[in-house]
Amino acid sequence: MTTNEQTAQPSPTKCWCCDKEYDERELVRLGAHPEVGICLACALDVQQRAGEREDELRPTATTRLRTGVRRSREWVIARDWHNRPVLGPLLRRINRHLP
Repeated sequence: MTTNEQTAQPSPTKCWCCDKEYDERELVRLGAHPEVGICLACALDVQQRAGEREDELRPTATTRLRTGVRRSREWVIARDWHNRPVLGPLLRRINRHLP
C-alpha cells in the first residue's frame, strides 16, 4: 500500500538561527541558498542588526539619532520598564513609531 503524497503532513523544519521547529510557511528562505530557512522573528532581528551595521559604516547625524534611540530602548528593556502595568503600554506604543 502506498501513501498519498497530498495527505502526508510536511515535517517541521528548524530555523537556522534559533534552532526551533517551524512549519515551512513560517520560514523565510534565502535566495541563493534555499536550504537556509530562518523564522520570522529571527528575520526581523537580522534586519535590525543589518540596519545597525549600516549605520556604523555610514555615520551621519541621523544615524547618531537612531543609535541613541536604540541605546534608550536597550536601557528601558534592561530595567524591565516595558512590562510595567501603566508605563509599559505607553512605552510599547512609542516604540512602534521609532526607528
